[in-house]
Amino acid sequence: MRRLSLLLLCLLLQACTQTQKGLEQTVMLAISGPDDVTVTDQQIANLPYASMYARVNNGPRIFVVLGYNENDQQKWITQDKAMLVMQHGRLVKTLGLSSNLEAVSQLAQDPLADALHLQNGARWTRVVQWREQSQPRAATATSTFARGDDTVLNLAGEPVPCRVWHETVRIDSLGAEWQNTFWIANRDGMVLQAQQMLAADQYPIVTTILKPAKS
Repeated sequence: MRRLSLLLLCLLLQACTQTQKGLEQTVMLAISGPDDVTVTDQQIANLPYASMYARVNNGPRIFVVLGYNENDQQKWITQDKAMLVMQHGRLVKTLGLSSNLEAVSQLAQDPLADALHLQNGARWTRVVQWREQSQPRAATATSTFARGDDTVLNLAGEPVPCRVWHETVRIDSLGAEWQNTFWIANRDGMVLQAQQMLAADQYPIVTTILKPAKS
């Protein structure tokens, strides 16, 4: 009992520090902020978690923290307990949304796995499984990559030169075609920003890494 009391006292004292207050303000901003959340560079630096902005299905921009980083996949948790699972910057699974991506095959062959060596015309075929309003769907998708104009992203106050790649995706069985776009850091090949569809030409999800996950 004495040890528990000492632990509670330490936690209370810690909660009074300026850093802890900053973290609390950041979390509250993510939950109850304006339609499009904006977190300051200092708040991002103070937060001890990897973080990103996300815009789901054309909704408001939200602030998301990393829940787990395991098996080359990053599992990002929203404040309403939805989850976005990403691998090499690609969305590979979601939970808790009105429509959800359930599985993507052939991830080891995804050209984004070695993004610094991407070539124009690179192709990738996989099977995608998803649910539209609880209805299970599956189809074969084929991608072709084309390089766009290089740019510089400003992420948490840091300018990061990036190469831009456009991915044209086709699902012939549905007659669907759309484009995903990925911003890839020149320094290490990490996908720092992405605009991609959860399913066949629907449910867009935009993500911007603010503080990368530690490897």
